Amino acid sequence: MKIVIVTPAKAGSRHGNRNTAARWASLLRALGHRVTVAVSWDGTAADLMIALHARRSYDSIRRFAAACPERPLVVTLTGTDLYRDIALEPDARRSLQLATRLVVLQDRALAELAPPLRRKTRVIYQSARVPAAATPLKTRFEIVVCGHLREEKDPFRAAAALAFLPPDSRIRVTHLGGAMTPDMAHAARAWAAREPRYRWLGELPHWKAMQRLVRSRLMVISSRMEGGANVVSEALAAGVPVIASRISGNIGMLGARYAGYYPVGNERPLARLMRRAESKPAYYSALKAQIRKRRHLVTVQRERDSLRKLLAELG
Repeated sequence: MKIVIVTPAKAGSRHGNRNTAARWASLLRALGHRVTVAVSWDGTAADLMIALHARRSYDSIRRFAAACPERPLVVTLTGTDLYRDIALEPDARRSLQLATRLVVLQDRALAELAPPLRRKTRVIYQSARVPAAATPLKTRFEIVVCGHLREEKDPFRAAAALAFLPPDSRIRVTHLGGAMTPDMAHAARAWAAREPRYRWLGELPHWKAMQRLVRSRLMVISSRMEGGANVVSEALAAGVPVIASRISGNIGMLGARYAGYYPVGNERPLARLMRRAESKPAYYSALKAQIRKRRHLVTVQRERDSLRKLLAELG
């Protein structure tokens, strides 16, 4: 098949949508399909469109549905789609109706959709390839925050939690991710200036970010909304325990009984869990064991098989 994948994230971007588009293009090519990735559909003939982001890709979705009504159209829902836009934005809701199939990135997302939409929705967990495990630093208990500095990510919650740790804690927070606005960059530098246990390294090449992740003892994901974060897939693949905000997108990735959730936006309980992971080996081992049990969800083979099955449904 000739497939076009539309994503609002531009080429060269390290945003999650672009990473998903690039990875799916590679997997679909390995299955024998011809795939192009574009920011918007230019009208070139295609047997199938896969659009990431119901609201931001609406124009391409609308035009493809009008020009090729007999051809399948897959719309992949992001966190902002699921937890904001489909409730507020007519274009996002229209995209759901135009889609032949919907894709969500974790199973809790199904609860956000009405039953008629749920019936045409498929869950595809994002896979991750990571380097071999590295030896953690002995001089500190390194915690990474992986994610661009955006309001939806609540990016400085781990930095704020440091104030509630005891003086003898060896916890250090390393933040990886680019600032989406000058104000966010200014805030990150301000946090680093007043909190010596926090470092912001900005946007790193992916391989460098993965090296930091696999050598860390813990990852914090503090987001207010997530569709199914690729950084959580990477932590699962690397076997790195996660402390996560208790939101639907994180629960769908880590499981309802995962022991590492804290109330979103609240740094005090986040600090308690960080300290517990550092000081209570039994708790830390329990987190690692729960992570291992979820690793099968993020294998490349599983994601490739899910895409193959989706295309088979579409004929």
